[in-house]
Amino acid sequence: MLEILKRLSGRAAAPVAEPVAEPVAEPVAEAVPPANADNVDLSTLADTSLSGWFRQESNELFEGFPICAEDSVLDIGCGDGPFVQFCAQRGAEVIFADIDADKVAAVERALQGSPARAMTPLVTNANPIPLPDGRVSKIVAMEVLEHVEDPRQFMSELVRVGRPGAQYLITVPDPLGESVQKDLAPPAYFEHPNHIRVFQRDEFERLIEEAGLVIERKAQYGFYWSVWWFFFWACKQDLSPPWHPLLDSWTRTWNMLLSMEDGPRIKQALDRAMPKSQAIIARKPV
Repeated sequence: MLEILKRLSGRAAAPVAEPVAEPVAEPVAEAVPPANADNVDLSTLADTSLSGWFRQESNELFEGFPICAEDSVLDIGCGDGPFVQFCAQRGAEVIFADIDADKVAAVERALQGSPARAMTPLVTNANPIPLPDGRVSKIVAMEVLEHVEDPRQFMSELVRVGRPGAQYLITVPDPLGESVQKDLAPPAYFEHPNHIRVFQRDEFERLIEEAGLVIERKAQYGFYWSVWWFFFWACKQDLSPPWHPLLDSWTRTWNMLLSMEDGPRIKQALDRAMPKSQAIIARKPV
C-alpha cells in the first residue's frame, strides 16, 4: 500500500498498475513517522503509546492483546513487520506472511538474532493460508481487510488456522476518516488493489461475529494520522522524508499538545471524533 501511495502522491490522476491481487498490509495507522524521522521505532512515538500500542511493561501488542513466549503468532499482511518484531522480542514463535516477497524477506532479516523461539516466513495471498488447522494462538491482521476481494473467505481462513481459544487483533480504516479521504485522496486510493471497501462499524463487527469469533474489545484511534493524511495530499510529495513543512508543523503541534497536562484527554476525545482506524480484539470459542 505504501509503495502504491508513493506513486500516487503528486500524480493524483495516474492509474495504479501494480499487479497486486490480494491483501496488502499497512503498518499501524499507515505509520510512516513524519518529522524527518527516517528510522523511528513506532513503539517510541507518544501518540502510538497513548493509543494503546506496544505496551512494554505488560507485553501487550495492543491493550487487551498480550503476547508471551508460549504464543504462536501469525501476522497476516505483515508489511514492514513492526508487530511481529514486538512479538519476537517476547520470545514467541512468529509466522509472518505477506503477498510481497521483498517485505517478507526484509522482515526475516530483521528478526535474525531475535529472541523468537521459532520463525516462519510465508509469501501468500492468504487464499488459502498455507498453514494447518488450529496452528496458531494469536492472529494479527492490520489494515488488510479493506483490500480483500472476499472478506468472508479471508476471515474463514483466519478462523481455520487459529486454535480453540485463539485471540485475534484485526483493524480496518474507520469510515469517518475514509469519508473525508473520498473528497481529498486521488481516485486510485479507492480502487483495486487499494481500499476497495469501507467498513461501517456495525458491518465490521458483524463480519467478525459471523466468522464465529466472540468480540472482546472494540477501539478507535488515530486522529493525528487522519489529519496527517489529509494534509499529505496537499503537499504533493513522495511518501518519504524529508517531509513538507506543513507535515512537520502538524507533528510538532500534536507532540506539543500531548506533552501538556490535558493532552492525552484531548487526544482521546479527538480519536473518538475522527479516528484513522477501528480495532477489534476477538477470540475463537474453545
